[in-house]
Amino acid sequence: MRCRLALLLACTALPASAQLQLEAPPAIAGLLAPFLPEQAGEARLRSEAGEILATEGYFSPTLEFSRDDAGELRLRIDPGERTLIASVDLTVDGPVAAKTRDALIAGWRLPVGQPFRQADWNTAKQQLLGELLAVEHADARLVDSRAEIDSEARQAALQARYEAGPRYRFGALAISGLHRYTPALIDRYNRNVRPGEPYRADALQALTGVLQATPYFSSVQAELDTAAAEIDADGNAVAPVRLSVRERPGHRAGFGAGLSSNTGARVEANYNTPNLFNQAWEFDSGLRLEQKRQTTYADVLLPPDGGQRRHSLGVVYETSNIEKLETERHALGIQSVQQRGSVEQRLSLNWQRERRTPEGAERVTSRALVPNVMWTWRQLDNPLDPRRGVVVQLNVGGGAKAALSDQNFLRLHLRGNLYLPLGARDTLALRGELGRTFADARLRIPQDYLFRTGGTGSVRGYAYQSLGVREGEATVGGRYLAVASAEYTHWLTPDWGVAAFVDAGDAVDSLADARLAVGYGLGARWRSPAGPIGADLAYGQRERRLHLHFSLAIPF
Repeated sequence: MRCRLALLLACTALPASAQLQLEAPPAIAGLLAPFLPEQAGEARLRSEAGEILATEGYFSPTLEFSRDDAGELRLRIDPGERTLIASVDLTVDGPVAAKTRDALIAGWRLPVGQPFRQADWNTAKQQLLGELLAVEHADARLVDSRAEIDSEARQAALQARYEAGPRYRFGALAISGLHRYTPALIDRYNRNVRPGEPYRADALQALTGVLQATPYFSSVQAELDTAAAEIDADGNAVAPVRLSVRERPGHRAGFGAGLSSNTGARVEANYNTPNLFNQAWEFDSGLRLEQKRQTTYADVLLPPDGGQRRHSLGVVYETSNIEKLETERHALGIQSVQQRGSVEQRLSLNWQRERRTPEGAERVTSRALVPNVMWTWRQLDNPLDPRRGVVVQLNVGGGAKAALSDQNFLRLHLRGNLYLPLGARDTLALRGELGRTFADARLRIPQDYLFRTGGTGSVRGYAYQSLGVREGEATVGGRYLAVASAEYTHWLTPDWGVAAFVDAGDAVDSLADARLAVGYGLGARWRSPAGPIGADLAYGQRERRLHLHFSLAIPF
């Protein structure tokens, strides 16, 4: 069909088969066009257009019908003035704290002066009811609501009355579905759903979320049993919490294969049981064979204690051949992890014995017993795919000859990521690292406590751990590290994007040798369920070579 432009009104096209020509302001035409029948009589069009306009607050529109020379029907619409909210009368009955009642009324989403829209009216009513249901008042309901429209005055008077119902308190947990574990295990993870505490919907959600994330349960459901509530001496309704769980299988084995631009192709196998010795201790073990590194490990992780600390111990045996440096490492350690608000704290004590053989240099054996503390602070809008936020991590550890180490040293490592949104889709990501190992010399310090860099996640454009100190023909770790990176990502679609980046960094044994290696390039990004996956083609300026890098870009 042909669309015509009226003198003061814009025209919005209907489907090609329609016989109706609609003339209305752009917003009104866009509202009506998808819903008006393609072919209908004047009476039906008048009725349906009036109903649709009324939902948007236009209760006195002018609709004029005419036909053009070809006999096609033309509808010209003047919506008139929009109806505005003139008054709001909200009532919340029941034992609601005065402060809570005042906050609910003050937060009403459709105040005086705003245009009346049926969708906004429905949303505002449900919003207030949802806030009542979320805290203490699990039986709250909307008793009555009314919107009185004065079409001549173009005013709307709104009334809504709610019944809050009793104030609920959590009662005891009634748990079903436990077979291998005891209620004491769930109590270790339960921080907020305690008998006597005010009912909060988010507390129940938090409990189900944290239990679902453990290795013990495959599904968790929790609800307040209001039918079994009893009134306490203060007039509160105390209701038990029905918690239904389904336990994960007692034994799991997995096999996999993959490819890393850092360490090459890999195959791996792992075995896991969440109930070692029937103590709810998680045992996780595996064997990973990569082209440049081979690792076997076993870890035992205990449930959290009363301070919400989770302790673990583990052993690892690893061999590698990276940048002509062969290493063989045995290590064992214990660790304690605790979340304190936005800060995660990890305390550990690790002992390792390392034998390294640089090509063209002498073999060296190093031993170290290292107490270490790591703090990680996260403030991200999305932990898997951030557009705004910051992550900062500080690592402090060291060894002493007086305590089973071959060398005295203190290692400091600081790194951070900053994410800044640019426009509706784009993101600027800044990354930096600084490290220093305080020691008289780097000899007889295991490589884990020195620094090498290069490759995916550090300085792209260079091979994995190729930036460091030359020893014979090999690259080994130095006592100083500096890395900086800037990356701009433009998302072409919700799932696919392109990135441009520049990285710079180096690892040296003396500041006099510092000379940053620069790499830059372009990459592709895909938003996978596990986080953005990247493929980058980077040019290393120092070596004048191109490198292809793959990465899963999840913040540390």
